[in-house]
Amino acid sequence: MAKLKTLEDYREEIGQCVKCGCCRAHCPAFGAVKHEGRVARGKIALADALLKGEVEMEDRFLLDMSQCLLCGSCYSQCPNKVPTEEIVAATRLKIAKQKGLSSFGKGVATVLKHQGLMDLLAKSGGKLSSLLFKKLPEDSGMQLRFPAPFVSKDRTLPPVTDKPFRNRYPEFIEGKAGQPTVLFFTGCGINYMYPQSGEAMIEALKFLGVNIIIPKDQNCCGLPAVSAGAAETVETLAARNQKAFAKHKYDYIVTACASCNSGLRNLYPGMGEEFKDYKEKVKDIFVFLIEQGFAEQLDQLPKAEQRTQVTYHDPCHLRNHGITKEPRAILKALPQVEFVEMENAASCCGLGGTYSVYHYDTAKLIGAKKAKSIQESGAELVATDCPGCIMQLQDSINRAGGRQRPVHILDLVAEALPN
Repeated sequence: MAKLKTLEDYREEIGQCVKCGCCRAHCPAFGAVKHEGRVARGKIALADALLKGEVEMEDRFLLDMSQCLLCGSCYSQCPNKVPTEEIVAATRLKIAKQKGLSSFGKGVATVLKHQGLMDLLAKSGGKLSSLLFKKLPEDSGMQLRFPAPFVSKDRTLPPVTDKPFRNRYPEFIEGKAGQPTVLFFTGCGINYMYPQSGEAMIEALKFLGVNIIIPKDQNCCGLPAVSAGAAETVETLAARNQKAFAKHKYDYIVTACASCNSGLRNLYPGMGEEFKDYKEKVKDIFVFLIEQGFAEQLDQLPKAEQRTQVTYHDPCHLRNHGITKEPRAILKALPQVEFVEMENAASCCGLGGTYSVYHYDTAKLIGAKKAKSIQESGAELVATDCPGCIMQLQDSINRAGGRQRPVHILDLVAEALPN
């Protein structure tokens, strides 16, 4: 049975933090507000004190533990590789166990565990979108017409589809003989908000001739519930996904969302023996495409006379695990793209799962830095590999008055492929 690690399981890792402060220079929350309680070493000290019974779960403690994007920027630069994001997540689970979930956390847990409810909300939202949302100019997203719980009225939101991506395709799409079989884990972002990116991925996989499985009964990966502290929900979703995957024979599980990739490839293997092969079988779509020689095939396509300048934003959940070259290699190979690298491409966009709900003011400060880097790059488009990042980037660009548009790299891939 899927089981998350508890805070007690991280005693050794907590002891490895020497409070050197390297994390201060890389924490987006600390960079925005310059408060020690926001930085990794401060949270490690609090987690240690909680284990030793030296601190209570009072308001200040709860605030500091909520002020983490779980982006892993500190881990990537930590000389001792202390997994602060895992320790903070485990602390949140302990808080929820003792004090209960917040109202928003309860809502997240309820919706994620009931796939039918998610489908119903998507269908209702899609059909009522013109009543509930006002469309921003030039395809820059939508904003609420009326106040809604936990969502700022001036926040940019993507439209919700009334026909989820998984309802648009059969469960199996046959490829060419001798080609591998991939199981497409769609994630919630592609299924409900960016189905065109899922369609683009199908086109890329068809171009390669691989066999495609799209399990109808797959669930959310559970990462939003991790952020909210909803342990039972995470464990339930992991068990359901394992059961859904086990019905099929496949060579790889392929994702087109950085968060989903991190959930399946890095969170799940620590939850039970049944997930032991996920570390090898779960692949980001661009890692898979590079391994299949896709960049070389793109290079053979005739170059466009006029190319669009495109820059790249590194999603934290890919960057932390060394996936940085593959997305760029695909972008550079696209015949209609002129790739430009921007400053601070690896900095967090400010989404952080539930972080941008609880701490939108800080998320806006983090996002403003990213929007500035995008603008200074001179690019027309900012491509990435995470639906959540796309949503946050669009909001930040809108607030900065920019005209750039965030897209999934897959959208550009589909545009380049011959009909």
